[in-house]
Amino acid sequence: MVSATDLKNGVTFLSNGEPWRVVKYNLIKVGRGGAIVRVTVKNLIHGGTEDKTMSSNIRVDEVTTSKRKLQYLYNDGVVATFMDPTSYEQVEVSVKVLTDELPYIKEGEGVDILFWTDDGVERPLSVDIPPKVTLKVVDTPPGVKGNSVSNMYKEAVLENGMRTKVPLFIDNGESIRVDTRTGNYVERATKTS
Repeated sequence: MVSATDLKNGVTFLSNGEPWRVVKYNLIKVGRGGAIVRVTVKNLIHGGTEDKTMSSNIRVDEVTTSKRKLQYLYNDGVVATFMDPTSYEQVEVSVKVLTDELPYIKEGEGVDILFWTDDGVERPLSVDIPPKVTLKVVDTPPGVKGNSVSNMYKEAVLENGMRTKVPLFIDNGESIRVDTRTGNYVERATKTS
């Protein structure tokens, strides 16, 4: 059991027999009464999000999860398919659950999959991606020489099809670091030789 006040971002818990992950946590202290916990949670089976409000002294069942490193193969619009590189076992995860993470995963890339054991059956729940990923800029207007000021931005299309704002000095073919939580430009990726 885990206390409602411990339901910080990223914590998974069980509610009505289904696993949920906290996306946003807020603790509200009320005058003389107790505190209230408001959380925005994502259902790890269906992918929907929901706002839940509970008293701070409530306890919920903790979901014990395990991680396995799997290789991303492809998605068909309904499920994303991953493969265990040692046993070649294929695992499918609903695309509805991975709407936020899927654009940041490249084919052939290794990612951590969260598994939940329910009644002896291991079920894949979600993908754990890093907070920043490196993506290549495929289309952006040309940069202007001398524009290195960091407060001027232009739109760029990335290799995964996403659009984001980048500084004027970024050109086509360059790699940039992107925040996976917001989709925003973080920095120019350093070239490794």
